[in-house]
Amino acid sequence: MTLIHEEQLKNFIDGKWVEPSSGKATAVINPATSETLVNVPLSAASDVEEATSAAKKAQKTWALVPAPQRAEVLYRVGLIMKERKERLSQLLTMENGKVIEEARGEVQEGIDMAFYMAGEGRRLFGQTTPSELKDKFAMSVRAPVGVVGIITPWNFPIAIATWKSFPAIVAGNAVVWKPATETPIMAYELAKIFEEAGLPKGVINVVFGSGSTVGEAMIEQQDIRVISFTGSNEVGRGIAGKCGQRLKKVSLEMGGKNGVIVMDDADLSLAVEGILWSAYGTSGQRCTACSRVMVHEKVKDELEERLQKEIAKLSIGNGLDESIKVGPIINSKGLEKVKSYISIGKEEGAKLLTGGYIMENGDHKKGNYFAPTLFTDVKPDMRIAQEEIFGPVVSLIPVKSFEEAVEINNSVEFGLSSSIFTQNVNQVFAAQRDLDTGIVYVNAGTTGAEIHLPFGGTKGTGNGHRDSGVAALDVFTEWKAVYVDFSGKLQRAQIDVE
Repeated sequence: MTLIHEEQLKNFIDGKWVEPSSGKATAVINPATSETLVNVPLSAASDVEEATSAAKKAQKTWALVPAPQRAEVLYRVGLIMKERKERLSQLLTMENGKVIEEARGEVQEGIDMAFYMAGEGRRLFGQTTPSELKDKFAMSVRAPVGVVGIITPWNFPIAIATWKSFPAIVAGNAVVWKPATETPIMAYELAKIFEEAGLPKGVINVVFGSGSTVGEAMIEQQDIRVISFTGSNEVGRGIAGKCGQRLKKVSLEMGGKNGVIVMDDADLSLAVEGILWSAYGTSGQRCTACSRVMVHEKVKDELEERLQKEIAKLSIGNGLDESIKVGPIINSKGLEKVKSYISIGKEEGAKLLTGGYIMENGDHKKGNYFAPTLFTDVKPDMRIAQEEIFGPVVSLIPVKSFEEAVEINNSVEFGLSSSIFTQNVNQVFAAQRDLDTGIVYVNAGTTGAEIHLPFGGTKGTGNGHRDSGVAALDVFTEWKAVYVDFSGKLQRAQIDVE
């Protein structure tokens, strides 16, 4: 297939494709083959200023468009994405590395989000409530915040972009978007789709470049009222601090150290299937990836044996091959990070059952491949059981009871996703209550979020906001209280009451 016609991408500002003022660019590399796909701009702060100015101007007009009409654009975006699903999926696999089956799922998530958020154009519900005074009407309504900045990661380059941009746009905001430099093609394609769907110029603006330059400039821009960021905890904390100083609204989603609990009455075949999908899908490069398994000591040996047998069957390679189940790591830096944790695990006394090495033979030497890895006899306080590795590495932690498993699950700084495999209905309901995560799965892995439910977590995973679902609107709207007094006289709340 033809990749794209451009050898170098341009920024999309005020409805036009424009060269970055810096004149600088960097190569986008296919992590499966090490081939250069395209060059992406490394924009300057002045490009962000230009995009913000365009967004501010466009937002004033866009906010006056009735919300159901704003929603019509998202419906058209969804239809175009549906028509181009296979092309988008293949491009996603080429720049990101995830296997084609997962890429199709991610694109479908964007399609679903378009139709779901378009529906909000006829809702965007506020509230009416009785006034304490006679002949007075009281209500609250959602109002757009203005210009919003979104910063998206490389691991879900189109899904997370739609989680953020679609609710922002239907709510009447304009967007300045910084995609990850590793995966700019999805941003390029989505901007073209917005353009084709009839979104007015300036309502969405794409500025390619580094976080240290473009991201920082977005934070500095006074007219950008919201920053919505998905990425590392370290970067997110820095963004939160800087936005706090500027009284800028900020939404953070910053990863996880997700655990699966396998009780002694669990369906082990189902548990193995759930662990494999959660741990090694996207090569473990998901914020919801399973990286810890708290397994009851009565079934520990059997689970280890079954997991090793199934891991050995996993096919690893270029995700465009339909038979491949595990793709590459995004880049050499990520590969070395995963490798470093193997040494850490061994030094801490964990037992390596399988994997633990960079795959460098045959076709694998062309890309960034790491063998699916399984440690056992891991202690809860080991670094491999506490820190986010972002690779295909799983730690088995033996436990004696349900209570111990829950305690270990909650002992990390993150709180995104958790899971339990059991037939015990009492433990199911206790787990839903006691697992300190934003998402809880029962008899399933730690991945599989659906777009109409809130996505996000507790503790170090975020700052209380949620992507996806109706909750996403809270990030991109302000609540406005409206009082209409039709008494014909001045009435004073809390004073003129009988």
